[in-house]
Amino acid sequence: MKMRRDSFVHDGLKLSYLDAGGDGAALIALHSHWMEGATFAPLAEALAVAPAAAPASANGWRVIALDQRGHGDSDHAATYARADYLGDLRALYAHLGISRAVLLGNSLGGVNAYQFAAKYPSMVRGLIIEDIGAVINDDTSFALAWAGTFPTRAALLEKIGPRFLPFLQDSFREVPGGGWRLAFEPAEMVASQLSLNGDHWDDWLASTCPALVIRGGESRVTKAEHLEEMARRRANTQLRVVPGGHVVHFDNFAGFTEAVREFLREV
Repeated sequence: MKMRRDSFVHDGLKLSYLDAGGDGAALIALHSHWMEGATFAPLAEALAVAPAAAPASANGWRVIALDQRGHGDSDHAATYARADYLGDLRALYAHLGISRAVLLGNSLGGVNAYQFAAKYPSMVRGLIIEDIGAVINDDTSFALAWAGTFPTRAALLEKIGPRFLPFLQDSFREVPGGGWRLAFEPAEMVASQLSLNGDHWDDWLASTCPALVIRGGESRVTKAEHLEEMARRRANTQLRVVPGGHVVHFDNFAGFTEAVREFLREV
């Protein structure tokens, strides 16, 4: 299945997204910093849209994967504040003409998802939060070394290094006239991370829709005790620990998809 790429304009930015299409219920997938909507294309195929006459189920969801501002094929922005990301997401709803959706988010996308649910509860049918907490204090300034144009793809590969390379290859772009760079600007992502940092417990606890928290069992970003507390303190919330790292859907696609399917059957 090939997802269709489309775009819309909000806040003076052209924002790009991938859409599996069909008549299934909407599931909007939000990637982490540095990644882009294409990372959820395999999930869209796994949750392939059922015939129009079939009820929405784990096998019949219309997956829409947004390239969030500054990522992928979307425009770079002047600001990356919390309100900016939430405004982009609300504009996507309006563009698609949908009133409710399940929101799935990894890292940055997870916080955007549960903060959107806190602000617009009637618009969120369910939450799937992938390996991110309610309190965040991360330093991503090491990514500044990835800035600029590199003479060859191999040079960019070497600069990124083996730890992050598997997750960033979708973001490689060939520069007209020669050279390679990343789709995102590292300095902008550092600024975005600083905006993301903070205590978000109030937002996490503000919504009541069904929620699934998925933690990567080997994650270096989250702590088991913290995500257990998130599931315990919020009603209508379950926790699943899936072998893998911070990007669980990449590290363990089968385990991640199984957890998502089970949750969607209940939603």
